[in-house]
Amino acid sequence: MTASARLLRVVLEGAPLTRLSPLLEADREQAVRDLEVENSFALKGHPGPYVLHLGIQEGRLVFDIRNEKDEAIVVHMLALGPFRPLIKDYHLLVESYHLALAEGREARIQAIDMGRRGLHNEGAELIRRRLAGKAEVDFDTARRLFTLVCVLHKRDDPS
Repeated sequence: MTASARLLRVVLEGAPLTRLSPLLEADREQAVRDLEVENSFALKGHPGPYVLHLGIQEGRLVFDIRNEKDEAIVVHMLALGPFRPLIKDYHLLVESYHLALAEGREARIQAIDMGRRGLHNEGAELIRRRLAGKAEVDFDTARRLFTLVCVLHKRDDPS
């Protein structure tokens, strides 16, 4: 991909981030920071770079893709259903990680980290499959976007 095939910025749409746990907030910050440093995202038929407004509306994952002036290019809405099992597992792992940290269980923390990596890999592949034919996203970018999808889903979930 070319140097212009990238996201300049990712904007999370929806409710304020005040309801996030410290671990989810840390995951969100790390994903955004990593995306700012390096990503690969190419929209079919439209040169980049892009600004991505990522959100959840009416049970759908919204990729509102804009040009560098923040002018609309295209909106891709994906059903959230295929993501839900992975998102649920992600949040369970975050809770388990928090408990393991509180208890100081190093072996458990390492096992959970391995599980999180595997889960992020699955989420990345799902994002890439669902965007196939619409946008080309490299694996690391898709992993970071999956983290942001999980954070958004937690914000969208009133529990």
